[in-house]
Amino acid sequence: MTTIRVVLAEDNVLLREGVSRLVSANADFELAGVAADLPELLAVIEEQDPDVVITDIRMPPTGTDEGIQAAAWLRDNRPQVGVVVLSQYTAPGYALALLEHGSAGRAYLLKERVASVDELARAIRTVAQGGSVIDPLVVDELVRSRSQRRTSSLSSLTPREAEILAEMAQGKSNAAIAAALTVSERAVEKHTNSIFAKLGLSEEKDLNRRVKAVLLYLSEHEGG
Repeated sequence: MTTIRVVLAEDNVLLREGVSRLVSANADFELAGVAADLPELLAVIEEQDPDVVITDIRMPPTGTDEGIQAAAWLRDNRPQVGVVVLSQYTAPGYALALLEHGSAGRAYLLKERVASVDELARAIRTVAQGGSVIDPLVVDELVRSRSQRRTSSLSSLTPREAEILAEMAQGKSNAAIAAALTVSERAVEKHTNSIFAKLGLSEEKDLNRRVKAVLLYLSEHEGG
């Protein structure tokens, strides 16, 4: 059995203890280190080289978006490390920031919903394998905010557009999608723009369009 090395960052002592116990309850997990703020977390990652990082969103020193900053740092410096963000906020903004460069190896869970060992363990195993998990409540919030435009937007996609959106949901770039589907990158770009238009995302910035399209896809395919 392969052991997944986990590092945890949480400034609330009780929550840190609780999540530590949840992690330690699984035989295939090893709690490699804990941290209470962003600088400490980055130091522990450098020292322990974990497979997965579980992090709060708001921690010292600023108490704003340290967990998102940590995920961005990992994408640049340790792209193979999975990240599970634990948040108390359903507002989609944080999830969009987490996923703006791709959803592969990323999970966004709400603290109040991580009530069981199984749910957290499933997320850890999923991101360790490069998959993604988004709490359905967060997806619902995004969908609700766009419901007037959305009615049957996903069902209006052509089979090829649906295929490209599925590849996009794996965090792939246009070039990677083109290679996977054996089409030109220009064709992927054309289909992608059509997807954005059909989902009512034409006026969004490009990164946000990709992320929102992926979240809408996940809401249909992962129980949102």
